[in-house]
Amino acid sequence: MGSFEEIKIEEDFLLIRFQNDGTENFPVKRAVPQGLIQFHFGLKGKAKFVFNDGNYALELKEEKSLLFYNPQKELPIQLEVAPNTWLISILISIKKLHKLFSSDTENIPFLSEENIDKKYYKENNISPSMAIVLSQLFHYNLNPSIKNLYYKGKGYELLSLYFNRSEDPNAEQCPFLIDEENVLKIRKAKEIVIANMAEPPGLQELADQVGLNLKKLKMGFKQIYGDTVYGFLFDYKMDYARKLLDSGSYNVNEVGLKVGYSTGSHFIAAFKKKFGTTPKKYLMNLQVNT
Repeated sequence: MGSFEEIKIEEDFLLIRFQNDGTENFPVKRAVPQGLIQFHFGLKGKAKFVFNDGNYALELKEEKSLLFYNPQKELPIQLEVAPNTWLISILISIKKLHKLFSSDTENIPFLSEENIDKKYYKENNISPSMAIVLSQLFHYNLNPSIKNLYYKGKGYELLSLYFNRSEDPNAEQCPFLIDEENVLKIRKAKEIVIANMAEPPGLQELADQVGLNLKKLKMGFKQIYGDTVYGFLFDYKMDYARKLLDSGSYNVNEVGLKVGYSTGSHFIAAFKKKFGTTPKKYLMNLQVNT
């Protein structure tokens, strides 16, 4: 179920879309020529970048971005994309980025004169307006003949928003005002259902809590997280249940109660639906392999 798609926007400007809707990690290896800057954006789920033959790793978390640049050596992409993960990467040459910001390079640390030969790493939050662009890159419905143009526009938009650190979602002149506010509310809705996963609120109650009407909550949640509210929560609960079983500190009934199943049979059926095996067999398999 894992896939990645590369779109060459221009010379030395590449956009890659990674999507893993399966239940297993999706490994990706790709050479990256020296002199390219890497921007990685995690829309949902998580991924792990591995360096130096596995000696060093960095995690890209949901709603976070990573920037890598090393002018001294190549930085190939060696990536493990976790289940239920969507991410976008942009690879662009330092030369092209310099041209884009030719009058403003002193305000961008790795483009300044004194840092020109230094390696650079940065983790940032993904702003609401960036989340909108990222979700659009996974939900476009366009004629194939204009696909490259669409990706080009969104690629440049993403870069401009990345460097727009003075962004204020409450600014009246902000053209994304309504959408940004909605994204923040939908993120809040996600936090609420996770915090209350054993007894989640109903959809209308959730919509009231975050200040959205029911239709906007349902449509917005599906757009940003690629699933319904309860579909997302089901996957989250099952992944959390598996981690509890992995810890060896809880039996099957205890795990079921922790994730909101009052009867063991319902938890067992849910776990089997997600992972294709029962919690008991999963535990037995863990014990055999340890």
